[in-house]
Amino acid sequence: MPGIHRLRGRAPILLTVLLLVAGCGPTPLPSDVPAASGASVTSSQAPGASPAGSTAPLPEPSVAPARWSDCGNHFQCAAIPMPRDYLDPSHGTLTVELIRLPASNPARRIGSLIMNPGGPGGSGIEFIREGAEGFPRELRQRFDLVGFDPRGVNASSPVRCIDNLDGRAALDPSPDNARELAALVADAKAYAGACEKRNAENLPYLSTDAVARDLDRIRAALGDSKLTYLGFSYGTLIGSTYAQLFPTRIRAMALDGAVEPSLGLEAFRAGQAVAFEASLHKFLTDCAKHPSCDFYEGGRSARAFDALMARIDKQSLPTPHAGGRRRVGPGLASSAVLGAMYSDTSWSTLATALAFAKAGDGSLLLLISDPFRGRKENGAYSNQQDAYTANTCLDFPAPTAVGTYTSWANRLRKVAPHFAQQVAYNDLSCAYWAVHAERTPARVQAAGAPPIVVVGSTGDPATPYKWAVSLAKQLASGVLVTRTGFGHTGYQASRCVREALDAYLLDLKVPRNGLACSS
Repeated sequence: MPGIHRLRGRAPILLTVLLLVAGCGPTPLPSDVPAASGASVTSSQAPGASPAGSTAPLPEPSVAPARWSDCGNHFQCAAIPMPRDYLDPSHGTLTVELIRLPASNPARRIGSLIMNPGGPGGSGIEFIREGAEGFPRELRQRFDLVGFDPRGVNASSPVRCIDNLDGRAALDPSPDNARELAALVADAKAYAGACEKRNAENLPYLSTDAVARDLDRIRAALGDSKLTYLGFSYGTLIGSTYAQLFPTRIRAMALDGAVEPSLGLEAFRAGQAVAFEASLHKFLTDCAKHPSCDFYEGGRSARAFDALMARIDKQSLPTPHAGGRRRVGPGLASSAVLGAMYSDTSWSTLATALAFAKAGDGSLLLLISDPFRGRKENGAYSNQQDAYTANTCLDFPAPTAVGTYTSWANRLRKVAPHFAQQVAYNDLSCAYWAVHAERTPARVQAAGAPPIVVVGSTGDPATPYKWAVSLAKQLASGVLVTRTGFGHTGYQASRCVREALDAYLLDLKVPRNGLACSS
């Protein structure tokens, strides 16, 4: 959940934008994604896996029970070795780290509720440690709340490409000329080369398919015969991939902010660009209707926004109220706008940040953008952008010709003028990635699975609503819950969604297919 804090004066500061994604993802699209990043279900299967559409039982993985140790504030932590390569165990192992908050009422304990917050690149460990107390009391009483860092993320054999990403953040993600495009291309090549040099051992093995197989080993290590799972954004892709591979090992599965697994990269990014454009239009339209909005601008918020972004594109802004050592150019400004779209509760903060920026102060835009991009207060970066890119480049067959990305941007300008280039060039590093994706986007069915509840929000910018509709139809046992409203995912935004999912996870009371909820 985004945390809103007050700084001196009237400006609310968005300190964190939780990447629940595709995304999300860094300009990342965590994030999550644009924020969420998509992937596809592999067309090939590891030895011992059932063929696509088959319900033949798979052998239970041979996994030692998780060995838990105290890691503070009632949490327990564990590490589980995973095969680096599920096709060839001789390639050794990597480590996946877990955290749990044990059920507070052991006598009524159901088992483990495993959660993933999205990304790719989002830390499930941080999600549980920082947010467990925000979940309903009965969930905390009856489940061990469990989070894990997927392979390559945070504490789990992390990918690290470059240590300081400030230079990447300073680039213009929407190039206006050949020089700016050349800078993006040079950066993409250098970044991909650095990732290969520093992560050669693990880089080929960070796909969503591998994460889903890890999830089954986590289930076994926890001692649960069936999986109970709640996934957000990119976490829904992990969930649907698991369901396709292990449909009969599910007790309950809820997928909030669904990723559509059958989309190719161009269609995936186009869907996000259009959805982000709709959210920005709604934000600016609402602001223009209310003089109390800090970026009201006499009812011409959209015109003022375009003028401000054009000005920042030509001349970066100082940041006197954020230390003053850095400047906000088009990259950081666009990241701030993108990040604020994830929750309409952040729109008032963005309006204030834009007003400050118009007055020549980029401080608030910087304070929104930094956490969205994984930059910490001490200047260090989490590895969310690195993990995001590593996973995306394995999950998505990506073009290798720069001209293809430019063609995407030109087509998107007609329907998403504010985000066309930023989204189209988002995956440029994959054009130079050392390990090429060999997977084909595919529909999922998960025949033999119990009801799988899919939540879609009509104004979700990172995982458009139509993706949830499609996924629920693809799944043989899919159940659709609709939240009407803006913002990414529905569980925290709607009491109706929350109550429906809680009843399902706790007591297996399946919500009515087509249930409609408001925010």
